[in-house]
Formats: sequence, C-alpha cells, structure tokens
Amino acid sequence: MTSHVQAYRASLLHFRNDPAFDDDATLWHTDGLLIVAAGKVVAAGNYSKLVPTLPAGCEVHDYRGKIIAPGFIDTHVHYPQTDIIGSPASGLLPWLNTYTFPTERRFGSNSHATEVADFFLAELLRNGTTTAAVYCTVHPQSVDAFFSRSHARNLRMIAGKVLMDRNAPEFLLDTPESSARDTADLIRRWHNKGRQLYAITPRFAPTSSDEQLKLAGELATQYPDTYIQTHVAENTDEVAWVKQLFPDARSYLDVYDRCGLMRERALFAHCIWLDDADRARMAATRSVATVCPTSNLFLGSGLFDFAAADRLQMPVSLATDVGGGTSFSMLVTMNELYKVGRMSGVHLAAQRMFYMATLGGARALQLEGTIGNFSAGCEADFIVLDPKATPLLARRSATTDSLEEQLFALAMLGDDRSIAATYSAGVCVHARQP
Repeated sequence: MTSHVQAYRASLLHFRNDPAFDDDATLWHTDGLLIVAAGKVVAAGNYSKLVPTLPAGCEVHDYRGKIIAPGFIDTHVHYPQTDIIGSPASGLLPWLNTYTFPTERRFGSNSHATEVADFFLAELLRNGTTTAAVYCTVHPQSVDAFFSRSHARNLRMIAGKVLMDRNAPEFLLDTPESSARDTADLIRRWHNKGRQLYAITPRFAPTSSDEQLKLAGELATQYPDTYIQTHVAENTDEVAWVKQLFPDARSYLDVYDRCGLMRERALFAHCIWLDDADRARMAATRSVATVCPTSNLFLGSGLFDFAAADRLQMPVSLATDVGGGTSFSMLVTMNELYKVGRMSGVHLAAQRMFYMATLGGARALQLEGTIGNFSAGCEADFIVLDPKATPLLARRSATTDSLEEQLFALAMLGDDRSIAATYSAGVCVHARQP
C-alpha cells in the first residue's frame, strides 16, 4: 500500500445520491484532480482548486481526455463458473445440472480453486470491478483459495461457502450441521481480515432443507455484520419447484424471511417473479435485489420490474452473475440493463446506471463511506475510463454534447477495452496494454 501522496488528473465522475431521485446527485469535474494517500481518498474536485494543496514534488498522473470514476461493484457473481460462461442450455435448471454442478466438483482441489480464483480476480480488475459479492462452492477450500488470492492483492471482496444439503449431486452436498460449522469457522478466519468480508451463502431454497436455512438464519443473527447472499424468483420453473418444496410459505421470498435471512446486508439475486408484498418486505427489511440482466436474458428467465421496485422503494443493485451472465464487464451489463428496462417501458438514464455500479453498489453492501465514491477517507478504489478506447466509441464520443450522452455511449459501446487502468487502495492493479 502506498503511503505518499499521489494525484491523478482527469475528468472526475462520482455520486452523492441516486440520480433518479436527486437532481444534484452527480458530481462531475471536467478538469478534475483526485488526491490519494495511504490507500485512501484525500480530496477530489476541480484541478485548479486542488493542485495548490499538493505537497512539493508530488507527481500528477496525467489522464486528461479520460474519466476517473469509482471502481465498479458487482453484487452477484460466481467465481467457480468462470470456465462455463457461454454454455448453452434450455433454461436455468438444465444449465445447473449440465454445467454448473459438474464444474463445481473440481473445487475440492485447492490448486484448481486457486488457479481459477487468480484468473477470475484478474478478469474482474481488467473490467474495472474492484469489489464483488462472490459465490464459492460447497467446499471450504474454495473459500480459502478465493480469499487468499484476494487478500494477497489487497482487494475489497465479499465471498462465502455455498450451503447445499439436498437436490444436488451427492458429491456437492453438505449437511445442516457441517455447513453451519464450516461457515462459522470461515467467518472467524476471513471476515474483516484485511479487506475481506464474509457472506453466509445458501445457494437457493431448493437445495437447502428447512433445517439448513434455519441454521443459516441463526448464523446471520450471531454474526450481524456478515452478509447473506442467495437467489430468489429467477425462473418460473424454479418458483413452482419452491412452492412444492415449501407449501406453507406465502411466497418464495417468504421461505427466507421465515428463517431470519432478510435484513440489511442481505443480497437476493434476480427478484424477477416477486409480487408487491414481496417487494414491500424487501424495502422494509432493506434487503437488496441484485439485478442480473445478462444472465436473465441468456437463460430466458424474465425481465426485472424497475417501475414496481421504484414504486415500493425496494433497494436494487447491479450484477453480472457470471457464469449465467455472459460478461465480466459492468459496461456490457449496463447495456443489457438498459434494454431490460426498455422492454418493460422504463428508460434508465446512464447516470443512474453508473450510480448503480458504484455508490449504489456500496449502499447495497452497507459500505458507503468505505467504497463507492470519492468522499474523503474512502478507500482509493478507482478506474480510468477511456471514451476513445475503440474507433467507434471515439467517433461517438466526439459528437456527444452532454455528460449523459457521453456516459450513455460508454454504457452502450464500451467493454473491457474501455478500462484504461484499475486501482485498488491506491495501487494500480491493471493497466490496459496498448
């Protein structure tokens, strides 16, 4: 970690609030300066105002013509599924059985898990993602491998061991007791170690018994500053299956609610087939919907209802859901997010999509003030966006006449090539090769 003052000159973009509900939410400096020391933000603002405050001899890294923004935050992704991204299937459940479960079997090997974790983390950084909520496998060593590699890079990551005691291949099953014991051990080993944070991770209701879900809820109460992550209401076949397995529950979401798994820091992937009672319950408990547009389109699961979520003030965040999702890029994910919104009659402004991928993600994770924008004292996780990364993007950027148009062009035409550099805690952890 750096201890001396560093300064970066570029256009600066970050947010103080959700632009959909606050006209003054976006903070934009055409000629800006970001000042960093000891891995944290010292100040961010207009270059002309801040440059006189720099200590003598401080080097200013010149990124003029580019945009510095907070690192992207992906609130739902599966690192063991890296090798099955882009695998064909007729839907969610066949995809799980054909590709996911056989692939996850290999994560009983520490060497395999470590090799995949290294590639996965490098791919996140190449795409500008500096924080992610990550699913491991049922194997505790898959968690150890992931956190070991993340900790070595000093990244801010969240992860957890999948809990799964039924309706999956025997070689991937744990038991309620072993899953609770392993999870508690992993929490003690990794939660708040450096920049690592732990998530209690029932895969989804069909692969956990009532007993396992109740023990997960007890762990969530015992360790209130940990995260909870799972899936809900992704696919109509899945919803019907849950109704058969839990006939006494009012809804799929209610299965989790009854077990004490809804609270702040609880992340529910997909949330497509919810009703308004579910959405109101999400809002009341401050549980977060992690919206996964590329995965939902790829698997034909359905379209997230933004209008209903906003009407009931349900917290939402943005996620890639690799490997059901088809790209590590949050820019590509914004592209698909916009189209999902349009299909349901909603126009998502580019500024809101960038908010969702930065401060919105930090708020979903209860990490505002730690990551997500450039407030003084935040960890210096940031990216350098290149509006001229490709010939087409450069041509379109040259004709934009507002910040909204420029950000929209990045969201529609950008990808990993648009990330010129990625910094974590003030250290450059990725630089695009010319």
